[in-house]
Amino acid sequence: MKKYKIAVIEGDGIGREVVPEGLRVLEAVGRKHGISFSWKHFDWSCETYLKTRRMMPEDGLEQLRGFDAIFLGAVGHPAVPDHISLWGLLIPIRRAFQQYVNLRPARLFEGVYTPIKNFEAGQIDLFIVRENNEGEYSQIGGRLYAGSDAEMAVQETVFTRRGCDRVMRYAFELARKRKKHVTSATKSNGIVYTMPFWDERFAAIGDEFPDVQRDQYLIDILTAHFVRHPDWFDVVVGSNLFGDILSDLSAAVVGSMGLAPSANLNPEREYPSMFEPVHGSAPDIAGKKIANPIAQIWSGAMMLQHLGEAEAGLAVERAIATVLASRQPKTPDLGGKASTSDVGEAIAAEVQASVPLVRVPENA
Repeated sequence: MKKYKIAVIEGDGIGREVVPEGLRVLEAVGRKHGISFSWKHFDWSCETYLKTRRMMPEDGLEQLRGFDAIFLGAVGHPAVPDHISLWGLLIPIRRAFQQYVNLRPARLFEGVYTPIKNFEAGQIDLFIVRENNEGEYSQIGGRLYAGSDAEMAVQETVFTRRGCDRVMRYAFELARKRKKHVTSATKSNGIVYTMPFWDERFAAIGDEFPDVQRDQYLIDILTAHFVRHPDWFDVVVGSNLFGDILSDLSAAVVGSMGLAPSANLNPEREYPSMFEPVHGSAPDIAGKKIANPIAQIWSGAMMLQHLGEAEAGLAVERAIATVLASRQPKTPDLGGKASTSDVGEAIAAEVQASVPLVRVPENA
């Protein structure tokens, strides 16, 4: 039996409600596929910050370094400014562990209502590949003349050739395994230095993949196309900011933020990768036990696939699809009345009831 050492950070708000359901499903698929997990829970959160003025201990990154992966719920609380909670936990992990790919799938499932007309299950199926270490989310800048009428704030956007090339190459390699189409999000008509550089690197990396179709759109019209023509897209690569915005939009297009998983990947596996839902801590519904756990559960499937357990990961994805297609149970964001645990239990039961895929030898 294969065993994986996983760091678990439930975090804040609904993170504490959806993470247990993610673990429930991972345990179920583990029993089915001969996988076991050693969970180590870290109580790092905004609550921790309010007590200690730190989101995690000073040696927090060293504590995480030896794990196979990190399973994160959510970070954020109304009492703590978002830039403090994110820059105190999430972003340091992403950068210290070179998790330069933020991978976010969006898929329209059977049984899920989409606000976009005339699309059926399976017709919308895309991945956002977001650059996760640089771009608009840099730490270069500052403020001057605070409190005066001359007060100013400056923040620099940073694009490096290495940073652009590696995330774009990942996008093209992913597209090669799918529908062989990569779209770049840009704004090179208005952002005069960084975005033309991004376009140049996209063209250069694209030349390495002559079998993959490529195109690019300015971010403003691209958001319109996501609403009107989401079926056009396969793999979309964007900067830190553009990828972040597009992934929330794509989640809304396919029915709910509760269906949006993500993976913060170090593709070279030199450091642990981190898996988390896109939806955040949702303080407006925290404690009501109605949060949709599917994004967290699907993030667990992505974790399995990254760990090399592809069949187990696909089993979780199939279970999600089956439960959604059955129309029961569903949480309120999908028009139902089920609780968070109702959905987690249903998906875990479906995993347990499923028949594992059987590999047929090529020479059979």
